[in-house]
Amino acid sequence: MKKIQLFAFMALVAMHAQAQNNVTLDTYIGAQLATEDLNGTARYVGMGGAMDALGADISTIGSNPAGVGLFRHHQVSGTLGMVIQQDGKTFQDGSKTTASFDQLGFVYSTRTGISSFFNFAFNFHKSRNFNQVLSAANAAVNGSSQNRQTTIKGIRGDLDTYWGMSQNDYLILYMIEGDDGSVYTVDAKDYEFDRAHTGYIGEYDVNISGNINNRVYLGLTVGMKDVHYHAYSEYFEHLNSVTMPSLTSVLMTDQQKITGQGFDIKAGVIFRPVEESPFRIGISMATPTFYRLTTHNTTAIGDVAQRGYDVKFRMETPWKFGVSVGHTVGDYLALGAGFEYSDYSTVDMRCIDNYHRYEDFDYSSSTSDPEMKRLTERTLNGVSTLKVGAEFKLDPNVALRLGYNYSSAMYKDSGVRDQTLNSPATYMASTTDYTNWKDTHRVTAGLGFTFDQVRLDLAYQYAARKGDFYPYMNGVEAQYYDNVTGQLQVLRNDCPAVKVKDNRHQLQATLTYTF
Repeated sequence: MKKIQLFAFMALVAMHAQAQNNVTLDTYIGAQLATEDLNGTARYVGMGGAMDALGADISTIGSNPAGVGLFRHHQVSGTLGMVIQQDGKTFQDGSKTTASFDQLGFVYSTRTGISSFFNFAFNFHKSRNFNQVLSAANAAVNGSSQNRQTTIKGIRGDLDTYWGMSQNDYLILYMIEGDDGSVYTVDAKDYEFDRAHTGYIGEYDVNISGNINNRVYLGLTVGMKDVHYHAYSEYFEHLNSVTMPSLTSVLMTDQQKITGQGFDIKAGVIFRPVEESPFRIGISMATPTFYRLTTHNTTAIGDVAQRGYDVKFRMETPWKFGVSVGHTVGDYLALGAGFEYSDYSTVDMRCIDNYHRYEDFDYSSSTSDPEMKRLTERTLNGVSTLKVGAEFKLDPNVALRLGYNYSSAMYKDSGVRDQTLNSPATYMASTTDYTNWKDTHRVTAGLGFTFDQVRLDLAYQYAARKGDFYPYMNGVEAQYYDNVTGQLQVLRNDCPAVKVKDNRHQLQATLTYTF
């Protein structure tokens, strides 16, 4: 027998995609960029984000822009934070504990009438903090492995050229070919996986807002987003090499960096239905974020070789709609609640028309990736977010806050990162793993201390979610006739889900100056 070592890297795949003049991103990577965290000022976070109808906090600039219309004075605020991943570890650039600069903004308020104001505001905040270390390990089921996965794809015809040098798959590890032409996979005993996510999405919002007779509040925000995403992963298989005893293990490493910019527009209204009552209702909406992005990937198998590439693409996140209520009792109690909905099954991965890596092209001309769009529809849900919060003033200068924030699961339990699709995103994928995260629960608390024109706010947030991790697509199988016996055989690759957790603590401090 003779050993065949095949390394079908993205360099080959990229040439194919370049020839097609279109590149895009797959559903699971895109979903990382489409979501948002509960983040902002410590007061906003301490109340679970339930301030969309209460307003008068700079963080409502991104959730209900009309909330900025409730300001009566100029204000400047800045927020520092720290995130601690409860079950995390230090891996590569990833760390269990990371410090963060979360927010900086100001409001300029101008009186336009006896009880009417016109306000201008600017705010920066981290809408997404990617810092997370994910670890998983499991025993192989009947020898399941990346090798077997690729062999099955070859039998099924998912690979276009000899043993995986193709548009649809690069993850060939090792195969052994017999003298009679039979090919044997090198099965695995178990695997280990670690990935460090780092980076953030910074959001820069500019707002105009105001109120009419202190009863109707209107606001409009234009936002710019700046993406800095970095992921490094190591996938290690211990092999059961009966046919090649010298082959005991294989290590695959991957780095992906995504950078780029996007913009969106948000609008909102808050009104008091009864003039004599402080009870108010808020309605808000946000357009999709229209992203222009670049991804850089570098992948290696062992220490033998590695390849990398840079490609550009577009992406559009879903629309978002919200409704909220708020009420105050005297000057000592504020109550807020809100509901938001965003249909993530509409996330749109788009190929840039006439794209060429080495030539000028028109970024504005793009086409939806139909195969990836259908996969997104099958994989992602509409997400509902419920926010409730309260602020109680123990005395005029000390406030206590509590909140709860719940988001339903974005991923369907049946979601699969399908690497057999005829899609540019499949051609360019440099990893095979995926996690179907379930719903997210956030419990928050905070304190506020006022010293004349200065206020110090502190907040604590505990966020918890569980997920199902898969190193590659589960349950792929193929039928073939054995060259020696002529009998019909079935080759299957199973990888049951590994239960993973993402529980984290966040601490924040905001300093605010009002004048």
